[in-house]
Amino acid sequence: MIYTYTLPIILLLTVGAFILGKSKAFAIAGQVGGVSKLHSLPTHYGVLSAMACAIPAILIYAIWQFAETTIITQMIVKTLPAEVQKLSANEFTLVLNDIRNIVTGNIVSDHTNPAIVSAAATYQQLQTSARNSVFMVITAAMLFATGAIYFWIKTELRARNLVEGVTMVFLFGCSAVAILTTVGIVLSVLFEALRFFQAVPVTDFLFGLDWSPQTAMRSDQAGSSGAFGAVPIFAGTILIASIAMTVAIPIGLMAAIYLSEYANSTVRTIVKPLLEILAGIPTVVYGFFAALTVAPLIRDSGAIFGLPVSSESALAAGLVMGIMIIPFISSLSDDVIHAVPQTLRDGSYALGATKFETITNVVIPAALPGIVGGVLLAVSRAIGETMIVVMAAGLSANLTANPFQAVTTVTVQIVTLLVGDQEFDSPKTLAAFALGLFLFIFTLILNFIALRVVRKYREQYD
Repeated sequence: MIYTYTLPIILLLTVGAFILGKSKAFAIAGQVGGVSKLHSLPTHYGVLSAMACAIPAILIYAIWQFAETTIITQMIVKTLPAEVQKLSANEFTLVLNDIRNIVTGNIVSDHTNPAIVSAAATYQQLQTSARNSVFMVITAAMLFATGAIYFWIKTELRARNLVEGVTMVFLFGCSAVAILTTVGIVLSVLFEALRFFQAVPVTDFLFGLDWSPQTAMRSDQAGSSGAFGAVPIFAGTILIASIAMTVAIPIGLMAAIYLSEYANSTVRTIVKPLLEILAGIPTVVYGFFAALTVAPLIRDSGAIFGLPVSSESALAAGLVMGIMIIPFISSLSDDVIHAVPQTLRDGSYALGATKFETITNVVIPAALPGIVGGVLLAVSRAIGETMIVVMAAGLSANLTANPFQAVTTVTVQIVTLLVGDQEFDSPKTLAAFALGLFLFIFTLILNFIALRVVRKYREQYD
């Protein structure tokens, strides 16, 4: 129960340390002739005291959170009967899970092995004792640190430098977490993709025309070899993304031009938030709209003209995906166009150009780098979309350029291959990581091109 209040106590003592350190700084300032005689502001001394109080406590608390289960489990293992310790690794793991479930209340102890119930009681006692001990250690560390920094506060103490140094280390750690997370994602995908390419040649994957990743569990079953030619998947992804961008680029760009150059402030204030609402709609809702409204409408319209249209088509998915991407292009383009200096427009008008000529010959060329960057980011968004394609375009890996036929995309196949219980030792499952690797590389290239375009040309119009 005491452990429940650890974080509030840490917060309370931290606030107390801040007040104590700030008060000590004011007291010293009164003795030496004012705050101006101190190296730093009193607030810096208070923040330094709070940091000295909180950081050790948070470190101890975090370390124990990670190590508690392992330490207590090792202690419990030694108390289990010999017949339990002789169980196989899987059975022994189940016993430990039962013990933890009894402690958390997920299993009724009356219907469990007495030895497991006894071990669970011991586990709970050890857990309570350890948590109380950790709480006392945390409290002692905070009080000691607060007392030490209190006596350390003097006129010449560079509190501001220390606070800024600790803050810089913290910010660097946050940046490192983001970078290391990205590196971890890339390495995990790359490692599994390399395992896939050990079973399937890269050339077969990149240039094969048949995608049928179903593999049998035994060699005498049909389809045991599988086919991992990813060309139909890449073609379907490009087809749907092309349809989506055909819809999104002109509509989004025209909407941005209208909002930035023609609409008055009242219309802009109302229309822009309404347009950006599209970006907040969940993709599964777009998928429902595509499957229940757009796809049947396209199929029925095709039947009127005698065209063979599949009930799940690339056109339906691409149209709805384009609608979803409109806010990305319109919002980014609007911000870029709005940022073009008014002096460029005034100079064009002074030379006798009309508003249309000014927009086409001055504003759009000036904003073009930002518009291109926004379009490329929108393409990355379209390529990574999953739900709309799952619900509207189907799962068939057809190599076709006909938008009326069912196709599939990289993201859909990744989801399909990893649904359910999977063993990560078969080419079927590992194929998802190979697809993810090439999807990551492609979107990374698009983002890199977008950044290069923006950085190369934006300085001409600063």
